[in-house]
Amino acid sequence: METIKIAIVDDHKLVSKALENLISFNVNFKVTMNCFNGQDFMDQLRTTTDHPDVVLMDINMPIKNGIEATQEVSKEFPNIKVIALTMEDNETTIIRMLKAGAKGYLLKDMSPDILFDAIDIVHKQGTFYTDLLTQSLLKIKTEEKLVQNLNDSFKSRELEFIKLSCSELTYREIADQMSLSPRTIDGYRDSVFIKLNVKTRVGVVLFAIRNNII
Repeated sequence: METIKIAIVDDHKLVSKALENLISFNVNFKVTMNCFNGQDFMDQLRTTTDHPDVVLMDINMPIKNGIEATQEVSKEFPNIKVIALTMEDNETTIIRMLKAGAKGYLLKDMSPDILFDAIDIVHKQGTFYTDLLTQSLLKIKTEEKLVQNLNDSFKSRELEFIKLSCSELTYREIADQMSLSPRTIDGYRDSVFIKLNVKTRVGVVLFAIRNNII
């Protein structure tokens, strides 16, 4: 079985070392880089040919944060898959990270099983996210008909709502932008969630990114 090469980028040395030790127990994974900020990581990437397959990227770091580093990785090394690793479950922060190019996110209080599953899934399939409430691993399963016929699957206003949901606007601000009531926006949100079979706004953003809606 192929060994998955992993980089850890986290300015908290105890956290990064604990992660490295945890990952070392899985024979299918190997930590090949352990960096303390985004700049350190990018400098090492640019001076080696032994690149990681998956990066566990902290968000809040000095010098170069996770969002900035992820944008650079996605542009210069598109085959490297980044997973945001954070203490924050703030949707705005997560959305910014996903739009920068991260393929998903993990909260730092996840169980080892979720960590191992997440690394394996993102390496093989490309995208995943964890539900904000249950922290259970969920894979976005995009139905073929949604991909092929977006205009048939969604009303034009629902597509507009999806695009605005990928911004940093609140739902109330989206309502103002669309000149609709907050209650109507709640209706669009519920309809889109049901059609996509997702539970959070993050799921909508992942769908939009994968299908080039934004």
